[in-house]
Amino acid sequence: MAEKSIEKTEKSIVKAEESIMKDVNEPMPSAPTSLEEPKVRFAGLKKFNEKRSLNTDTYKKTNLWLLILFPIFICSMAEINQAKYVLPYLKFWIERPTVMLFDVLITGLVFALILCIVKKGWIAVAIQSFIYMALSTTELFKYGTNGNHLIISDMKLVRSVKSLSSFAYIKITPRLIIYYLIVIAFVFITLYFNPILKKKPLHRFIASAACILFGSLLIIFPGFYKPIYKLFRIDTTSATNTFILNEKFDKNRFLAFIVETSSESYANRLVVPEEYSEEKIEEIMNIPVDTSEDFNGGNKPNVIVIMSESYADFRVFDQLDISEDCYKYFDKAISEGQGGTAITPTYASWTVRSEFELLFGLPVRGLNTPNMPQRELADREQPAMAQYYKSWGYSTVYIHPFQSGFYSRERIYGHFGFEKMIYHNDQEGISDFTVPVEHYGTYVDDSTVFNQIIEEINTSDAPVYLHTTTMQNHQPYNQGEDPEDEFGNYLQWIQHSNEGLEVFLDELKNIDEPTLVFFVGDHFPSLRGETSVYNQLGLSGDNCSELYEQKYFFWSNYDADFSAIPDEPISFFYVPYVILDIIDAPHDAFIEKMNDFMDQLPVYSSEYDSDIPDNEELDLITIDRVIMEEYSPSPIPEEELTSD
Repeated sequence: MAEKSIEKTEKSIVKAEESIMKDVNEPMPSAPTSLEEPKVRFAGLKKFNEKRSLNTDTYKKTNLWLLILFPIFICSMAEINQAKYVLPYLKFWIERPTVMLFDVLITGLVFALILCIVKKGWIAVAIQSFIYMALSTTELFKYGTNGNHLIISDMKLVRSVKSLSSFAYIKITPRLIIYYLIVIAFVFITLYFNPILKKKPLHRFIASAACILFGSLLIIFPGFYKPIYKLFRIDTTSATNTFILNEKFDKNRFLAFIVETSSESYANRLVVPEEYSEEKIEEIMNIPVDTSEDFNGGNKPNVIVIMSESYADFRVFDQLDISEDCYKYFDKAISEGQGGTAITPTYASWTVRSEFELLFGLPVRGLNTPNMPQRELADREQPAMAQYYKSWGYSTVYIHPFQSGFYSRERIYGHFGFEKMIYHNDQEGISDFTVPVEHYGTYVDDSTVFNQIIEEINTSDAPVYLHTTTMQNHQPYNQGEDPEDEFGNYLQWIQHSNEGLEVFLDELKNIDEPTLVFFVGDHFPSLRGETSVYNQLGLSGDNCSELYEQKYFFWSNYDADFSAIPDEPISFFYVPYVILDIIDAPHDAFIEKMNDFMDQLPVYSSEYDSDIPDNEELDLITIDRVIMEEYSPSPIPEEELTSD
């Protein structure tokens, strides 16, 4: 038996050797030509698609379950992604199951709409997966950057995403990649099994219309959405400031939060009151006016308004041990001039709210406190304060050491009466500055802006009215001795601003032109959501009022009369009228009326105090001047006035 086995083995070896020699002696097959390669790939793709076509009918139950489970899946992945971990998501299911059920139902509604439009299941899955994961990732990075949650109105900034990328802390983690890979895997599985909605076009149209109608009613009509929100226990607390808004997020989480705040945003949209008319505005403006145009004997001082990005005095919080060196020269300026407190209409972001109030002398509350009030304005010449100074023979200048296109400043602010606008765009390598540009941290050094102000004063034959919104102290605050010590780095930059401020004011002392300086920060800084000093201080919607109180100072290189500066806090939009009183500028009925408001209603801000009732006259004046016909007295020459 052993011999036979060996003999068989030997025969097998011989046959294998003969086979190998045959292969060696045969010519190698020619490689496919470049024309053949696409054919091979196309054949493979065709075979794959044929398999998918068979799968549509072969796996009907599987496909049905894929479509049913997808809304639950993508809703869960979006929530897990923005929360970063699975545990908070599961905990929220236990604590707020009705809210999560609402999220799933809304997700299913969106999916049904997309599926009815495209028919193919994998395309609908891919579209909704992209939208949900993109939104949840944006929420993740936004909150991680500035402690504010994503709302639909933020999408207005999509055109400025290139600029926003310089602000944000964007960190691609392995966990984030894994979540995306899981979603991609689901898309691929759906692609393979290929579920298709086999309904007649009319039926799909009716279903799509029903989805759109339901979604519209959920956003637009309170009589429809209020009982639904109540049924699912969605928190509908009116969010008058960022902290209350963030507390609402904690109760609603990502998807329900976006839907509910969209309803709230629509309900708070700007609507022209029925009582608005020329007669009503004339009635409001029917007050005695001192028409004197002396300017304190004809002496017109330069007026410099400095709104310092994210400049805030954290010494208001006794719990923080902050070196006095940080604010030493700010305090010195107050001792040489006079200080006070202004109530800013924003916190941590939306600089343009504060800017609008200083530029126009009008409250953003009169426009229902939009995040970007400049987007609400009529497309015409606007009666901003620069128009007054221009009519009085001032040279009017606006300086912002950042991109001119951000917030559409160059296009929109061109209507505000500025004869010169100076921007600096690092990304494009374009600058309007005529002095050497230095950076501190990510952005242009405040000292560069101060130098440009000196240059404008020295080169102008006329007195100068100049507004600047600086950039140096804008986040990110990851540059310094310790990149993780965000607050420490911020204070280092504040101290640097103070040092530049000291040099700037000393230079003004040597200029033989009367000059008035107003200096204020636009808002407290944006700090990271979970690890910020705000969380350490335990701030909430009930105790955050200090974050809307901004210290300011007036300073002059001449003997200015500061008696008009109020002792009590005033809203930002009153500051221009304090300035006019200090320089003894002419008044019209509008300016007189605003001075009356300052005496009667010194603070008008729902962000700071939601209990302050609406003021019909103040709101009507605001709408009239920037939205409607401008029946109130205008600094713009009659021949240049246009209406929308």
